[in-house]
Amino acid sequence: MTITLLTVGKIKEQYLKEGIAEYCKRLQPYDKLQIIEVVDEAVAENASAAQIEQAKEKEGERLLKRMPANAVLLALDLNGEQISSPGLANCIAQYQLTGKSHLAFVIGGSFGLAPMVLAKADKKIAFGLCTYPHQLMRLIFLEQLYRAYKINRKESYHK
Repeated sequence: MTITLLTVGKIKEQYLKEGIAEYCKRLQPYDKLQIIEVVDEAVAENASAAQIEQAKEKEGERLLKRMPANAVLLALDLNGEQISSPGLANCIAQYQLTGKSHLAFVIGGSFGLAPMVLAKADKKIAFGLCTYPHQLMRLIFLEQLYRAYKINRKESYHK
């Protein structure tokens, strides 16, 4: 299976880069993982709701242009289905059982995902009720993806 993570913006903090690199390394034995970053829109601190929506739309267009063909799109969205670690593992396993060979997960920018991206999503999932910075969410997602593979293979997570 191929997993694509579509994200908005570049990682700036070194500690996040290191954590992301660690989980990418841990995921290598399980499946092919690719991370695709698109440019985030600059938004003024005092931006209007319309300006924020316009920025999300531009980011959304960029994300959809980079969406792999024939991939199942799963959007990480605060309003999505609340999912546990075993729930994510089961979700991935179910797609594998139905012959889906490419899953694309998408993480929006500072203001979330554009409605056009959410409308194209095959499934919307949430990692709890908390809001996380989108850069930190990338690390959290990769850790949970790694955990899901460990769960599905009935391997111990803690070594």
